[in-house]
Amino acid sequence: MAIEAPADPAGSSTPTRTLEDVARSVADRPKPTRVVSAKTTVRERLVEIWRARELLVYLVRTEIRVKYKNSFLGLVWSMISPAMTLAVYTIVFGTFLKNGIPNFVIFLFAGLLLWNFFQTAVLTATGVIVNNAGLVKKVSFPREILALAAIGSAGVFLFFQAIVMVIFMLGLQIVPAWTLLWLLAVALIPTVVFAAGLGILLAAVNVYMRDTQHLVTVLVGAAWFWACPIVYSFQSVAQRLRTFHVEWVYFLNPLTPIVMTFQRVLYNRMGPVKLTTSTPGHPAYSQILPSWPATTYVWADAAVLGGSLLLFYVAMIVFGRLAGNFAEEL
Repeated sequence: MAIEAPADPAGSSTPTRTLEDVARSVADRPKPTRVVSAKTTVRERLVEIWRARELLVYLVRTEIRVKYKNSFLGLVWSMISPAMTLAVYTIVFGTFLKNGIPNFVIFLFAGLLLWNFFQTAVLTATGVIVNNAGLVKKVSFPREILALAAIGSAGVFLFFQAIVMVIFMLGLQIVPAWTLLWLLAVALIPTVVFAAGLGILLAAVNVYMRDTQHLVTVLVGAAWFWACPIVYSFQSVAQRLRTFHVEWVYFLNPLTPIVMTFQRVLYNRMGPVKLTTSTPGHPAYSQILPSWPATTYVWADAAVLGGSLLLFYVAMIVFGRLAGNFAEEL
């Protein structure tokens, strides 16, 4: 996430504050906590990040502006891109490689919503320190804010993609589980914490090992995506794993219960569903989503939240120990 300050509008009498100005104003506040020190505790650095929240908001806003600078459609691209991706997957798996899932576009989009947020956040956060080497060398501020800003900008894109989801649901007349809408927040919170912890950890490691960014692009952009029940149903995998009594292995992927929670609320098809395609010797009905009560999803997401908080804590410790030599490495 390479950050540059937006240009001043023509004829403006008041100069626009630059990114360095905001960072310096945060650094010049009374009794600042020294962040880039192995002796600084996680609690002290979290307090310093909270004090620098103005800089965090500024970074998120600047990232959005820079990404769509000189673009005619601007933020509309954040809605067009997922719509095109959705169209491609729908054509491939709904027409050529038919999986038979009715209203597959909603089933797919329910998982893609969360996945796009996670992928964008982690990939952007991984390279954010290296991409902003000039700022890191010049100004003293909590470096973790750069990674957190990547999470924040990904959240903005998630909002606009959710609008596309609503449009699709209205067009196909799909009704979500209104009484379970609160589950979306239950699933989103651990996703944000998990992405933040992983992003902060990888951002620090990438300064010393630049291959990290390329490795993460391959693992997150390709392998991890197919390990989530997004283009296929969880039940199709669970049936095979259940034969060997290793169904629990699939839940080692922390995104699995989170994606399934979004599908439960937005796709909202419980019990056996009649498939749109059937061939002799194959069942005409299939269980797309497991018949779990809402409490099961809550406990599953709570387990992910617990692991994500632990990851975030470890990431803050590692980042604090590595941050002291960022300037020399960059």
